[in-house]
Amino acid sequence: MKILIPNTIELSLRSDAEVVVYDVAADIPAEHRDAEVLVVWQNPAPQLARAAQHLTAPRLVQTLAAGPDVVVAAGFAPEVPICSGRSLHDGPVAEHALALVLGAVRRLDLLRDAQHERRWDRDFVAAQVAPDTRAQYTLAGARVTIWGFGSIAARLAPMLRLLGAEVRGIARSAGIRSGVEVAAEADAGEVLAGTDVLVSLVPATAETTDLFDASVFGMLKPAAVFVNVGRGATVDEDALLEALATGQLRTAALDVMKAEPLPEDSPLWTTPGLVLTPHVAGNRPVGGADLVDANVARLLAGDPLVNEVRR
Repeated sequence: MKILIPNTIELSLRSDAEVVVYDVAADIPAEHRDAEVLVVWQNPAPQLARAAQHLTAPRLVQTLAAGPDVVVAAGFAPEVPICSGRSLHDGPVAEHALALVLGAVRRLDLLRDAQHERRWDRDFVAAQVAPDTRAQYTLAGARVTIWGFGSIAARLAPMLRLLGAEVRGIARSAGIRSGVEVAAEADAGEVLAGTDVLVSLVPATAETTDLFDASVFGMLKPAAVFVNVGRGATVDEDALLEALATGQLRTAALDVMKAEPLPEDSPLWTTPGLVLTPHVAGNRPVGGADLVDANVARLLAGDPLVNEVRR
């Protein structure tokens, strides 16, 4: 068996298979197009689509990204199994989500601007201690809702609770997950009405395109906070900008956007109250080699694959 490993990450595999490192920015060399396993990490979409055309007999495409949408869209034959990197990013994404939530709640963007201007922000100090606004500057007593309640949410929820937040979830179906009460999406309005901070971990699918639109933002408590570390396709960015302009959203933080890299002329760059990071929340897959080894072993044994999203 031949396994193609991308040059964007170091993976030390235990497999006895032939392991070949390939350049994600170039076409796969002709002599390696017979590979049976393709590992994907930070591959440009055009080259990934060409790999789907060039590989002659792939038996597994293993992405190390939590979201498999780019690989699914690349055009691999329907019979080729695709597996995601779900769980590899739980810790890093939860950490980044927590950082964005804290930064947005405590308005570190305003303090950063004041620092650049060498200005002691007395207005900020006054707002933080004012009886009618000081609750906005803390997670203690705040209700945080996580929409998209999987393994990352299970890691993030205890962090938020440790800081005094009340955590609830929204997912396709209701239940108790990792000790958190999760409502079905059909009942989202009731949950959002009492939400101070909304965190999105929603994947990109046809059903979730522009999920976070004017109607969703309008369901939130006035002056709520929105943080997206899921996928940019899930947010109606015009509706987000309008919610920030009207004060329906007090502030927001995005790690993902519809267009990446974000164009220089995008209004997102200069929108007051909006913090942007360049899709770095899950930029450090943890345990990637173990996942590849496990799925190669399962493939050879004919066993069900880990994190299979399509066969």
